[in-house]
Amino acid sequence: MFLEARETLERVLKETTGLADVMVSDGGEHADLATTVAFALAKQQKKAPVPIAQDLVKQLSENQELLDSGVTVTAKGPYINFIFGKAYVSGVLKAATQAGYGSLPKKPVRVVLEHTSANPNGPLHVGHIRNSIIGDTLARAFRKAGYSLEVQYYVNDMGRQIAIVVWGFGHLDSIIHPGEKEDAHIARIYIAANREIEKDPGITQQVDTLMQLVENGEPGTVKKFRKEVSRCLDGFEVTLRDLNVKHDRFVWESDFVRNGDTERIINKLRRLPQAKEEETLALDLSEFGFENKYVIRRSDGTSVYAARDLAFHVWKGANFDRVIDVLGADHKLIGAQLQCTLKLMGEKVPEIVFFEFVSLPEGSMSTRAGKFVSADDLITEIRKRAFDEVTARRPELDEPARREIAKAVGLAAIRYDIAKVSAEKSTVFDWKEALNFERQSGPYVQYSHARACSILEKAGDFTECYDLETEQEIALAKQIGKFPAVIERVVAELHPNILTTYARELADTFNSFYHFEPVLKSEGDVRNRRLTLVRAAQNTLKEALETLGIDAIRTM
Repeated sequence: MFLEARETLERVLKETTGLADVMVSDGGEHADLATTVAFALAKQQKKAPVPIAQDLVKQLSENQELLDSGVTVTAKGPYINFIFGKAYVSGVLKAATQAGYGSLPKKPVRVVLEHTSANPNGPLHVGHIRNSIIGDTLARAFRKAGYSLEVQYYVNDMGRQIAIVVWGFGHLDSIIHPGEKEDAHIARIYIAANREIEKDPGITQQVDTLMQLVENGEPGTVKKFRKEVSRCLDGFEVTLRDLNVKHDRFVWESDFVRNGDTERIINKLRRLPQAKEEETLALDLSEFGFENKYVIRRSDGTSVYAARDLAFHVWKGANFDRVIDVLGADHKLIGAQLQCTLKLMGEKVPEIVFFEFVSLPEGSMSTRAGKFVSADDLITEIRKRAFDEVTARRPELDEPARREIAKAVGLAAIRYDIAKVSAEKSTVFDWKEALNFERQSGPYVQYSHARACSILEKAGDFTECYDLETEQEIALAKQIGKFPAVIERVVAELHPNILTTYARELADTFNSFYHFEPVLKSEGDVRNRRLTLVRAAQNTLKEALETLGIDAIRTM
């Protein structure tokens, strides 16, 4: 309803003013939508914006389409405000009580979204999972917005770190410990191998030889690399499943060497005027503001990660209409060089969502040094704390029920707390704030949903009524009506935090309504319309939570 109302309003404004851009935006506290179009007309007509706004209000107030839809048009100085009427509110309620509310029409656009793609040399840690949660939330929003989407994990199975792992398994005591997760096993050997390299730098030559052998396709070496990487990925998938994160395809870096794509890319790059072939092959991108050369091939003839990454992106660009990567802030330089090089090649350039890092109060992390808090440890600890919180609140429940709720609450705490901060800002995961049932947290939104479910369960059968009256009722309905537009905006701006903010504001508005307006104690049509509103709020909270990858549990 909101999207349709905005579209109608924009069209009427364009017809009335003759402008292509009518600058419609959120109306804030004073209106549902507003426009500053009088300023643009003032420049054109060389008149003051205030009388122009007044003239426009008069014309728009007589527009039959706006009259039929019940839109009230007013001017506040040079600003024109639009307030939606009862017909709009009724339409929102009818739509919001339907399954799948907020879903947008299907679009003939194929999107590929790559996220996580952590090096398979140890468990995912707290720093990695911001990538996973941003990527997975965007993926859910794209599907909600009607896009055909494939989510990919790009497996770095040829880098130096993997060669060190393979060397470690060939030269060190590598027996897996009882109960040890496979990715944790990989990390232990990787850390031990790095310590050996520090003691004996000569091992570096052995690692280099492994890298040459795997690039040349030596079967035994290829098998070793694939075996250890696959084991690490098995561990990753367990962690990602616990975070409710899903990938559609794992794309292996080495495949672009095996099928010849990397060599074809290198040959194409050699012909660029920016190519500098001395001991190495590199691109001089200084004319575009890059000081460091973009190395494509080493002096020993082996390709570097960048070459394979370019081959991967050329393949993605050929198979999808829109290419999106989620990368850490430490990849800003290489990501910008990638975009620049693809543009020089005449290939599709990916959109990149860069994110700053999430940390714990415990400090920074490094897999190489053996200093990291794994995502598994975080999940275990948050579930334990969630269980203690649920036990304090619901001691009457049996232990399995409390553990099931704690699992859902723990997931909400992690995903919401990480997604709520804009990607370009760094953040520290705060245990207490993430699990706060009363404040800006995932469990708070879950609790609001559970409250709505409880009201509906107690109410039993009722006849839906869409005619709202009070200020609190209408405010909640209008907040519900914004949900489809929020999904559209998340996809357009690639900012999952827009959805977390909306979910919290919807929960706030619902709780305010419930505080001021009796629901179960009301009678007749008043009871019916308020229960209808609760049903619409519950359904919208459910859809918002599920788009955030959070379980919309019915009791807490």
